[in-house]
Amino acid sequence: MLHRFANPTRFLRIASVVQPWMAWATVLLGGAGLYLGLFNSPADYQQGNSVRIMYVHVPAAWMAMFCYSSMAIAAAVGLIWKHPLADVAAKATAPIGACFTFLALFTGSLWGKPMWGTWWVWDARLTSMLVLLFLYLGYIALVNAFDDPTRGTRASSILVLVGFINVPIIKFSVDWWNTLHQPASVIKMGGPSIDASMLWPLLLMAVAFTTYYLWVLLIRIRTEIIANKIRIARLKQVHG
Repeated sequence: MLHRFANPTRFLRIASVVQPWMAWATVLLGGAGLYLGLFNSPADYQQGNSVRIMYVHVPAAWMAMFCYSSMAIAAAVGLIWKHPLADVAAKATAPIGACFTFLALFTGSLWGKPMWGTWWVWDARLTSMLVLLFLYLGYIALVNAFDDPTRGTRASSILVLVGFINVPIIKFSVDWWNTLHQPASVIKMGGPSIDASMLWPLLLMAVAFTTYYLWVLLIRIRTEIIANKIRIARLKQVHG
């Protein structure tokens, strides 16, 4: 099943069909989520209108972990099965995941200032998210640090797999340690504890962020495949 999509030409053909759908889904779902979150959902009885930062902060944090998990899966597939597109997918995901992580940290600081009275605390959740950003940046630096692309890909894949231990730490940090960060209110035993008027905009934004990731991922993979074809053609010209 995996090797069916190993052919770059077949992948490009599928991506050209899927990519516009992801773009439209991002625009429509993101627009609906922002409208419901900013204008239709109520203000929180404690946090007031600052709670609306949640509609960007929470999906960004989810996507930061989702992207890293996707990178870890792609890295494992690349190391074990030598799938030619797995390493490309991991490399294409890294900058997107880093942007989501930065967005989660930035909006978290904006949210934390009125709630906690400070922009930053060395909270378990915040610190582990900062470590995740460093892992993304470390991967981006390492994958391009070698003259031999194969060595860079292998070293960066190992880093991703080792760093994956941080993902469950992020998820369960609010349960394992006494932190200022609020516990889970959507994905929890017994169902969500958040009101439907806030839950639906949040879920719409989460899906919009996911389709955005897939949209940009396809663009980056297609660009990398085309760039590889150009490099191969130039090498053939150089060697006659």
